[in-house]
Amino acid sequence: MSCIRFNTPAQRQAMRDHRPAMLTAEEAAALHPAPEFTESKLRRLRLLAADPNPKIREAVASSYNTPEDLFLTLANDPDEGVRGCVAKNEATPCDILRSLASDRSETVRGWVAVNYSVPADVMETLANDRSRTVRSLVKWKAQLAEEDAAVAPAAAEPALRP
Repeated sequence: MSCIRFNTPAQRQAMRDHRPAMLTAEEAAALHPAPEFTESKLRRLRLLAADPNPKIREAVASSYNTPEDLFLTLANDPDEGVRGCVAKNEATPCDILRSLASDRSETVRGWVAVNYSVPADVMETLANDRSRTVRSLVKWKAQLAEEDAAVAPAAAEPALRP
């Protein structure tokens, strides 16, 4: 005997009719604000940054609340994955992104290239990277920026009214 229950078309329609409205990201964030960043959370980040497990250090490197001194420490981590998380974190300070642009790992340099917050001088350096993959990521990001620039003026123009 099967425990699967199939809903009739009328029941499925009733469920669709009575489903809750979807919230925008802003509305959901307003309903569920992030908890305040406290001194105890900072101590926890510092403790976790020294954990022997690289996946835990990656979590610290991915946090927007990581302080600059920990970013610097994690940018020099022996694990490529940890350095990659520092490289892709938009909260990473520009000077640390500059240093990661010359990382021995192609993957880390690639994450620097796609980081939204990377300075223009670093992008110029990466445009001449020895890795074809990194150069391709720089080119791809530049194409996205050009497309955004082309779309932005059109979206800003008021609609013509007859």
